[in-house]
This record gives sequence, C-alpha cells and structure tokens, in this order.
Amino acid sequence: MEIILHAHHADVTESLRSKAERAVERLSARVRRVVTAIVRFEGDGPSKRVEIVLQAPRRADMVARAFDRQYEPALSLAVQRLEAQVERARRSHRPRSRPPETPPW
Repeated sequence: MEIILHAHHADVTESLRSKAERAVERLSARVRRVVTAIVRFEGDGPSKRVEIVLQAPRRADMVARAFDRQYEPALSLAVQRLEAQVERARRSHRPRSRPPETPPW
C-alpha cells in the first residue's frame, strides 16, 4: 500500500505525519486490498483541515474530512469518521448466516 501525505499551506511535524501513517495502516488492515491512502493537511487561516482517502479496486473511495483549529484534533476526528465508514463497509459485505435446518420429522 502506498501512503501519500500532502501538506498545503501547512507546517506538519514529523510526529503528526507518523500518527497519520499509523492510523492509515491500522484502518487499511481492516479493509481488503487498499492500494492507496492519501492524507491531506491544509491550513487556511485559523482553520485546519485534514482529509483522508482510502482507495481500493472495485470499491468506492472512502473519504473522511475534519476541521479544527489544530491538526491533531482534526486528524483524530477524520480517523474516527473513517473508522465508522470501514465498520459500515465490513458489516454490509459479511456473508449472512443461514437459518438452522429444521428436523425432517
């Protein structure tokens, strides 16, 4: 899996980059065949934005965005939103259990 980190008008520390990479690796392990993960940090005045995109073949991109005054809380919120999407995707793709067979008598 390739992880792409973008920083647009943003001063992103190495510790924040490593937190983002760890979070993306943890989430991508729960989704099948994630090919690319893109994490964007954007700073526009007092508002900071973090966007995470997980891309997998034959599946719609999973996108989570969050805004805050600092990057750390925005990253945490974006990860939480992406976790919710991953859980919904996992639940909807699980094979359904068959009802128990009835006895022949």
